Amino acid sequence: MMSSSPASESAPRPSEAPAARGPLRRMTARGRDEEHRAASPLELFFDLCFVVAIAQAGVQLVHSVAEAHAAEGILNYAMVFFAIWWAWMNFTWFASAYDNDDALYRVITLVQIAGVLVLAAGVSRAFEDREFLFVLLGYVIMRLALITQWLRASRSAEGAERRMTMRYAGGVMLCQVGWLGLLLLPEAGRPWVFLVMAIAEMCVPLYAEKETNTSWHPHHISERYGLFTIIVLGETIAAATIAVKSGVDENDALGELLPIASGGLLIIFAAWWIYFVVPIHGHLVSSRRAFLWGYGHYLIFASAAAIGAGLEVAVEQAVGKAHISTLAASAAVTLPTALFLLTVWALHARHFKVGTVQQLVLPTTALAVLVCTFLGDWAVLTAGIVSALSVAVGVALTARMAAREQVGASDADTDADAGASVA
Repeated sequence: MMSSSPASESAPRPSEAPAARGPLRRMTARGRDEEHRAASPLELFFDLCFVVAIAQAGVQLVHSVAEAHAAEGILNYAMVFFAIWWAWMNFTWFASAYDNDDALYRVITLVQIAGVLVLAAGVSRAFEDREFLFVLLGYVIMRLALITQWLRASRSAEGAERRMTMRYAGGVMLCQVGWLGLLLLPEAGRPWVFLVMAIAEMCVPLYAEKETNTSWHPHHISERYGLFTIIVLGETIAAATIAVKSGVDENDALGELLPIASGGLLIIFAAWWIYFVVPIHGHLVSSRRAFLWGYGHYLIFASAAAIGAGLEVAVEQAVGKAHISTLAASAAVTLPTALFLLTVWALHARHFKVGTVQQLVLPTTALAVLVCTFLGDWAVLTAGIVSALSVAVGVALTARMAAREQVGASDADTDADAGASVA
């Protein structure tokens, strides 16, 4: 659902008069050059409901890591988060190209929301009992709803575009059959089923768009991803705040928890700043870039949510609830933080940095954050300070470059004036 080709026809816009917009309308491709394209209230509601499932996955990750089952917990988290992220991403790119905002489109989107809530209800069973029935059921509900949307789009499409929409519908449907392996195969084989099916799911857009591409809107897509990042970071702050409050109320451990709370807040503030410092929509100018950027956000979203889970683990370890060492609790925060920094640099920042020094800021910060893991009780606070300093360094380097450009422009104007006077 990611491309650079313009659409030949645009659907009715939300700004049209109500009388011109009936309850059911043709689902035609929207234009990439459409002005003032922004996220709709339905899309914002969609995102908020998806974060419910992300929060459930985070809670279970906390329990797994706190009980010294980190490897198993991370594996389950990766699988559940993939189901959440992939369904969200497919809807987002489809909506950017075909959202006609009619009654049926809204109802089908609400069905997708119901699916993610079913998935969220099954997250605890997936972690604790390796029971994936509800997770799979919720995922299938979301995917069947998307298939319906693609079939609607195919009714108004012709030629290569119609073949593309049918390939999407057929490819998504076939993948749902493959996911049954999570229920039918022995537990030891489930990670391999997940890996195979995840690859198959991600190949569907490549296959579907081999002739023509969907007409997603760069500003709209960048806004949608940015809004979801904000929501995930907000959930991270909420989870960490609740954990700190619980630790203070139940154990009167303000002194032990204050460094964790302060460091966690600095990390999240820095994560927000670093993600939004560049206008990424200007980078999304080709199918190749769009695929890499869109798929890479699995790591950005997953690591951002995992930071919150790591802060909860650090709090539980500080008050004696977690059966792990201080080093392991610190790593639960620093590892996802470093992964977030590196992924944002790879997908966002490096395309806008000038010179070696600017390019090295985020990779160096990620390495420094990892080193902070070994600082004991001060690990989280130090990691937060390092993250905040990276923001300060980035701002200073950008300001210096802007000042140099301004001086250079002034010198050029002066030389031009002098040349004109001589002439």
